[in-house]
Amino acid sequence: MARLLIVGGFLAAIFWVYSIVDCAVQPPTRHRGVPKAAWIAIVVFIPVIGGILWFLIGRRRMNDKGSIRLVAPDDDPQFLRSISKTEQDDRIRRLEEELAKLEDETDEGTAPDGTAPDTRP
Repeated sequence: MARLLIVGGFLAAIFWVYSIVDCAVQPPTRHRGVPKAAWIAIVVFIPVIGGILWFLIGRRRMNDKGSIRLVAPDDDPQFLRSISKTEQDDRIRRLEEELAKLEDETDEGTAPDGTAPDTRP
């Protein structure tokens, strides 16, 4: 019986430390309910139960609807609807010009047949 209590206490201490570290390293946007400092206090002062509460209630998952998800402008349908067709065409034309300039810069170091120029005297 004493061994069971020692092992249980050891596992509870490991869980408690893990809960404190996990709560402390999460960004403030991943905490639900109360602020980050309050969750750390709950986990520290109520060792095992605080950790259980943290993992069940306080920790926001990445797939939660409340999580912040960044979307590139080209992938955002709302942004694409907000710009007009002429703006889209101008943007595509500018990007194609930049790409052509980059291709010209890389082609300057090669001979017309695609091989490196002969630089021997």
